[in-house]
Amino acid sequence: MAETYILEIYRGTPGNQYWEEFELELTPLANVISSLMEIQKNPVNRKGERVEPVVWEQGCLEEVCGSCSMLINGRPRQGCTALIESIMKETGNNIIKLAPFSKFPLIRDLIVDRTSMFENLKKAHAWIDVDGYYDKGSGPKIGQNKQEVMYILSTCMTCGCCVESCPQINERSKFVGPQIFAQARLFNAHPTGKTQQEKRIRPLMEEGGINDCGNAQNCVKVCPKNIPLTEAIAAIGRDVTLQAFRDLFTLPDRE
Repeated sequence: MAETYILEIYRGTPGNQYWEEFELELTPLANVISSLMEIQKNPVNRKGERVEPVVWEQGCLEEVCGSCSMLINGRPRQGCTALIESIMKETGNNIIKLAPFSKFPLIRDLIVDRTSMFENLKKAHAWIDVDGYYDKGSGPKIGQNKQEVMYILSTCMTCGCCVESCPQINERSKFVGPQIFAQARLFNAHPTGKTQQEKRIRPLMEEGGINDCGNAQNCVKVCPKNIPLTEAIAAIGRDVTLQAFRDLFTLPDRE
């Protein structure tokens, strides 16, 4: 008899969520997303009832887009790289629990609305303005060490794992989230982006910014890209302090 496993999924819509179990045959290299696809083909739960297919988000299926974020046995991670056999070995049983992130508005089943992350990126001016760049000639060279730091920061997928794990983020908090500091550090490190550093630092000095970080360090533990988020937070903390001193000793313009 083929070995089986159970996906226990917390599904539904806001105000009407419930657990539902699906039993699947274990196949080599199966992951959470391929398992959800199997359920989609034949949405029959363990009670033998035909139900609405489970809905979730997916994109690249190679841990680059960040869209398949969910709680897997209570841990925020990507469904595409969560191998069923590996999870069963870790837990010692064949039951795998899937749930949507809790720090974002629920849409349905495993889909949440992560708009707040992108709005916070806008708040911190997390991009480089390039209008007219073709007139400015070659830019300055970036050293190898800085390139390596910038590269790892650039791998952020805005997946939301760090936000989900952060105890500072809740319904009453305005904290922008750990990933914002990494992106601010990335664009401030760029020679062109550095000219607009103040635009990124000032919003992070306000309510919900760097001072609201509780230094729990959960974020760096769950980041699927191993981004050094705590280092980024420390770096932006120094920049915020320097900006505060500059503001303190800068005389206001006289008319």
